[in-house]
Formats: sequence, structure tokens, C-alpha cells
Amino acid sequence: MKKILIPIILFLIVTTNSCNLYKHYERPDISFVDSLYNKIPMANSYESIARMTWRELFADTLLQDCIELGLQNNTNLEIARLKVEQAEATLQTSRLAFFPSVSFSAQTNVGSNSNGLGYSLTPSASWEIDAFGRIHNTKKGAQAALGATEAYQQAIQTQLIATIADSYYTLLMLDEQLDISKRTLKTWEENIRTLSALKRAGKTNEAAVLQAKANKVNVEASILTLEKQIIEQENSLSALLGIVPQEFERGTLENQVFPDTLLTGLPLSSLINRPDVRQAEYKLVEAFYATNVARSYFYPTITLSGNAGWSGVIGDPGDWIFNAVGSLMQPIFNQGKNKARVKISEAQRQEALLNFKQTLLDAGTEANNALISWQTARKRLDSDKLQIMYLKGAVYNTQLLMKNGQATYIEVLTAQKNLLQAELTETNDKYIEIQSVISLYHALGGGLE
Repeated sequence: MKKILIPIILFLIVTTNSCNLYKHYERPDISFVDSLYNKIPMANSYESIARMTWRELFADTLLQDCIELGLQNNTNLEIARLKVEQAEATLQTSRLAFFPSVSFSAQTNVGSNSNGLGYSLTPSASWEIDAFGRIHNTKKGAQAALGATEAYQQAIQTQLIATIADSYYTLLMLDEQLDISKRTLKTWEENIRTLSALKRAGKTNEAAVLQAKANKVNVEASILTLEKQIIEQENSLSALLGIVPQEFERGTLENQVFPDTLLTGLPLSSLINRPDVRQAEYKLVEAFYATNVARSYFYPTITLSGNAGWSGVIGDPGDWIFNAVGSLMQPIFNQGKNKARVKISEAQRQEALLNFKQTLLDAGTEANNALISWQTARKRLDSDKLQIMYLKGAVYNTQLLMKNGQATYIEVLTAQKNLLQAELTETNDKYIEIQSVISLYHALGGGLE
């Protein structure tokens, strides 16, 4: 037996170095990432808003409560956590492949010629030698699969935080628009009373009163629409949080505070840490080692096996049994199948590479769009404030002129309509500014605990 084993052992010593047939994964050239920021001032540091925790960025404590609840109850996030557990179990299985497989068998028998009850106790073990890297590459692929799954979970969490925040701020925007509409409704009611008095005094006509009443009805219809949208938004937010539909305690849009400057960091350091980018790269790594595994099928499988135990009659110590075998298996009719397996794996690796690069490009586009949207919204808000200030003055002056008979009701109605639209526009631009902050935070891979 020793004479049989020695050549096999020597062969294993020589072939153990065959692991060097395969290179370890190296990140492909992605130097193009440094040019992804378009019309964005080049950052000179690694600092980015993505490095802020979501509690730091979203200071509204009522929103924080919503996010906490969503992280606990959201079904999609829970499914992602279960996928991580599955990947961890798969990795553990691949690690155990490095260890021998041990089994134990016990038998009893009664024979016509036996002097008693016979027995056999034979533990056995089998160990596949990873001479050509199949097990090693399988383990590396399982590690990459786990990393991809963990990145997927982080991507789901980041998206969930961003969606909850966006839903919450949408509610605040609708609340603000509803408040503006209700204040406008009171203004129209006052206009109707004023115009009715002027009509009795002969200073205006019935047409003016009817026009004012029509405008009042239009505002009332807008209020009904906004109230409906608020209920629908609350229902959507409830679903995100994994709870039954309900009302939410919330702050106001005007009291929300965000950084005056949004740091993006260097493109590579910022974008490469996005969960979806990390997931795409882990998929590439997994495909890389899957290709290595496919190539390993061209080489033989080397297995050491053996068993040892006792056999005899109960009451007798019996005989010691020992057996050890080394085997080498090389399929000779699978070359076509092996070539096809490598070809498929290589195509999948190329696909994963293209997907990784495209994910980076998409990430750069999202970051660009979010930052430009934020910059534009801030400039529009400055214009909105000036416009509202001028329109408030115009409304006040035309009302005075109308009471003195120096302006018509048309001028008053026009000024008030313009003011209402300007206030609604300001609210919408404020929401777009906040939405852009959320989008940029998400685009740069934010969502840290």
C-alpha cells in the first residue's frame, strides 16, 4: 500500500503548484471614471455627503422615526437579508470542501457458520486534493457571491431610505400647497364680499362677482384634489413602512434644513462605493472565478480515500481493518463539454465586465443630474422669493386702486392668480431642491447607519 501511495503523494507535491495556473482577480481599467463629472467643479478631497449617516442628513426626527420603522418592517429589505444568509451558507459549504468527508458505518450479521453475532465497525474518509484549483476558485466565487448579495442588501436599504425620505417630503409639499390653497380660498371669499358691496354701490357689475365666485370654486376643487393626494401619499408611505394605512405626524417644508454646500468627493472614491456598483463588480469577480472553475475541468480529479475499523464476533476484539487508496480520474470523452463550459463562462465574464462599466457610467449620470438639479432649484428659489415679494405688492396696490375706482376687478383677479401660482411654484421648487439632495445622496452611495 505504501508503494502505491508514495507516487501519488509525490505527484500531488508537484501538482500543488498548479494553482498558479490561475491568476487572482484584478480590477479592470476604469480610469474613465475620473471624467464622469460633467460641469461639476472638480472635487479636491474624498469628502462627500455620502459619508454622512442618514440621521445626519435627515435631521427631522419624525422622518427619522419613519426610516427606523421602514428598516425594521420593509419586506423587500427582509428578503435581501435572507438572501445574504443563503449566500453565507453557500460560502460555508464551499469552505468545508477543503476538509475530508468522514462517514461511519456499523453492521451486524448472523451467519450459519458463525459462532455468534458478527459485527463490523468501519469509519471511512475521502479527501479530494485541490491540485488544480477547482475547490479554491469555487470558494473565491462563493465569497464574491456573498459580497454581491451584501451589496444588494445595502442597495435595497439605500433605495428604501431615499424613497421614504422622498415620500415624507412629498407629504410636506402637499401640506404646504394645501395651506396656500386654503389661504387663497379665504382671499376669494373676501373678494366676493368686497365685489358684492361694490356692486350694491354701483361701482362694479354682476360679471365681476360671478368671476370671483368661479375662481373660488376652482380653488375649492384644487383643495379636494390635494386632500386626495395627501391620503394616497400617506397610504404609499404606510406600505413602504410595512404598516396599515394611517396618518403621519410630520413637520413643515419651510423648517427643513440641509447643507448649503453638497460635497461630491472624487469620482472614483465616491462612485465605486455605491452599492449597485459594488454589486456589479462582485458579479464580475464571481464570473472571473467561475471561468477558472470551468478551466479546471480539463485537469484530473485526485482523491484520497481510506477506511479503518474492526470486524469480528461480539465478545471478541476482532480483527483490525485498514485500507487506503489514492485515485486519479481524468474523463477522456468530455473535452467538447469542457470547451463549451469555458466558452459560456468567458461570455458571462465579458457580460459582467460590460455591466460593471455601464453601472459606473449610469452612476456618474445620476450624480451629475442630481447636482445640476439642486443647483438649478436653489437659483430658482431666489427668483421665486423676489417674484412673490413683487406680486404681494401688486395685489395690495390693485386692491386699493379698485376700492377707489382706479382699477378694474380684472386687474385684481389677475394679480391674485399670479400670486397663487408663484407661491405654488416656490413650494414645488423647494421640494425639487430637497429631492435633489436625496437623489445626490443616493447617487453617491449614501445610506450609512
